[in-house]
Amino acid sequence: MEKTFIMIKPDGVERRLMGEIISRIEKKGFKITRAKLVKVSKELAEEHYIEHREKPFFGELIDYILEGEVMAMEVEGDFSIEIMRLMIGHRDPKVALPGTIRGDFAHSLTKNIIHGSDSIESAERELKLWFD
Repeated sequence: MEKTFIMIKPDGVERRLMGEIISRIEKKGFKITRAKLVKVSKELAEEHYIEHREKPFFGELIDYILEGEVMAMEVEGDFSIEIMRLMIGHRDPKVALPGTIRGDFAHSLTKNIIHGSDSIESAERELKLWFD
């Protein structure tokens, strides 16, 4: 079984979308094997988004993740990385398709509800970072 890292970001937690998102994940047939609600430290946020360190939006991204609690989850199932990315939708809510999580709930490029690992390597790195 493939595992991926999914994070409901502070705006998703604040807007009480956790139940809806978890329901979609489970209805798709995936299993949530680990989950925790956490207030992210600056160190963890910076390590999680390390690939964006040199980009101009890095500071804004870190500030956003530190705004409130996030729901970190390990999601397991066949092709979970690819299918979860499809379910999440495009990061820009203006082009995210209706029916995707971002298409249905996001309204900002930065505050876009949810994160999902984009590869096996990033899933392994992120799961270790958040759960080990």
